[in-house]
Amino acid sequence: MNGQGPARPDVREAGVTMPAAFWAFHERYYPVYLSYAELQLGERRRAVDLVDRVFVHLARHWPMLMREESPEATAWSMMKSAVEEALIFEGRRHAMPATAAFQQVSRRVLEDFRAELSLLESALGLYAAIAELPDRHFDVIVLQYVLGYSTAQTAGIMGIAEVTVRTYRHLARRTLARELSMEGGGRGADADR
Repeated sequence: MNGQGPARPDVREAGVTMPAAFWAFHERYYPVYLSYAELQLGERRRAVDLVDRVFVHLARHWPMLMREESPEATAWSMMKSAVEEALIFEGRRHAMPATAAFQQVSRRVLEDFRAELSLLESALGLYAAIAELPDRHFDVIVLQYVLGYSTAQTAGIMGIAEVTVRTYRHLARRTLARELSMEGGGRGADADR
């Protein structure tokens, strides 16, 4: 990464010139995928390698991906599977609770949930609870509260409807409130971002 945006994956071996739509997709989602992978893997270099491999795969299968009902959802699933496979291969769980990126935004999360988190003794309890959320709920919380994407952006990244993002967010917040023995479930702070 040279500061001029995300590097283009080496798709020369795919044997075709990639259409502009691929590069637009790459430019839009590479930074998101990289942030998410780094959060999960705990190391930027490993995240870059993984995301580059995902985009090479997407390039090789671009025409097939474009025939999918929701290319964004399919690509997001592929990216998440690559992260999960890397973690399984290494015999470990995701690094999200311990990563520096997550801890840097913990202040923001704590401010957003200040009233609800007043009973929380340790921020690690919140991170551990987030890590245990169901897959889609986890993604919504991480994309919105950790990585700072809006409801609309999160929906686009995950290839789902905005109302579905709001539902997952609401359910995740209720689960976190219950897991952390809090009252309510955060109805007041669940407004769109």
